[in-house]
Amino acid sequence: MSERFDFSILGGGISGLLTAYELSQAGFSVCVIDISAVGRESSWAGGGILLPLYPWRQAESISDLVIASLALYPDLITDLVTQSHINPEFIVSGLLLSTLPDRPAALDWCRRYQIRYQLPTPDAPFHPALQCQLDQPLWLPDIAQARNPRLLKALKATLQQRDVVFFEHCQVHTIHHQNQHITHLQTQDKTIATGHLVVTAGAWTSTLFDQLLPDITPPPAIKPIKGQMLLFDSPPGLLPFMVLANDRYLIPRQDGKILVGSTVEDTGFDKQTSDTARQQLYQFATTLLPALEDYPVGHHWAGLRPGTDAGVPCISLHPDIDNLSINAGHFRNGLGMGPASAKLLADLILERSPLLNPEPYQLKSL
Repeated sequence: MSERFDFSILGGGISGLLTAYELSQAGFSVCVIDISAVGRESSWAGGGILLPLYPWRQAESISDLVIASLALYPDLITDLVTQSHINPEFIVSGLLLSTLPDRPAALDWCRRYQIRYQLPTPDAPFHPALQCQLDQPLWLPDIAQARNPRLLKALKATLQQRDVVFFEHCQVHTIHHQNQHITHLQTQDKTIATGHLVVTAGAWTSTLFDQLLPDITPPPAIKPIKGQMLLFDSPPGLLPFMVLANDRYLIPRQDGKILVGSTVEDTGFDKQTSDTARQQLYQFATTLLPALEDYPVGHHWAGLRPGTDAGVPCISLHPDIDNLSINAGHFRNGLGMGPASAKLLADLILERSPLLNPEPYQLKSL
């Protein structure tokens, strides 16, 4: 069995689906190939805060992608809801940062990127149920969240209406190339000829290059970083906004459930949850919001983030293969950087004026 597509996208997480969204919107035939079910890895497992944790402590190129994505999200969400009739629960719930020893840097960042902020007073409770020790706190009222699984479902449904083809539970065994050009992909039962291959394999990107493109250098330096999370089965109204305290957070969903995250563990491709992490996250959540002790933990899971040294993704045409590109390595910010990342890659592939300066995200030849 043989099929041909203008674009084949290898990896069906948020980066792959948003890249398919951009390319199908431009009128091209697209397929998305995933070794498991679409949208069931890091993109599904994350929290969905549409802002990096403490972005002023990170590379400016991360903030540039996030701010550009925030500008794209309203139209994207409107289109997804219209086409799929699935609500991704894009909610502007606001974010409280409880402790900021570097608050001057945070305020500079807010002013530079025109992010509205307020300064809560440390001696007044920000919310009566929240036992939060405020130390130079910062309130960002316009920060939004999206419910990852619902956003992924809405994207997939919208893409299916655009005739994007999904090959799920489909393993690519061979990527054929000659004269610096990808010709086709081989699976167990089909040959997929492609005009252009886009790798959006998240934490598996470097492994994919090592296994399927061993003679092509350089592979992107992306490795799995495990994150464990809890979900409390709490009622609506218990907490109306997101809270970030040090490197952990509470995220209230529209139905009242509260998500607690997250660990950062360099343990390879191990996705096992642990009692230690569960206890740590539970202790954090119930200390910050004691009312959670009255409600059960409904779910405890782990995902593998695509980690890079500085958290800066690779969004790039391959320097040596003329029809190969990469959109991967977003670490904890796949949703936050996703729309702008996909648009930037589409701009590069289609030779449009790029949304952002592409240089910080480029893959270099050795």
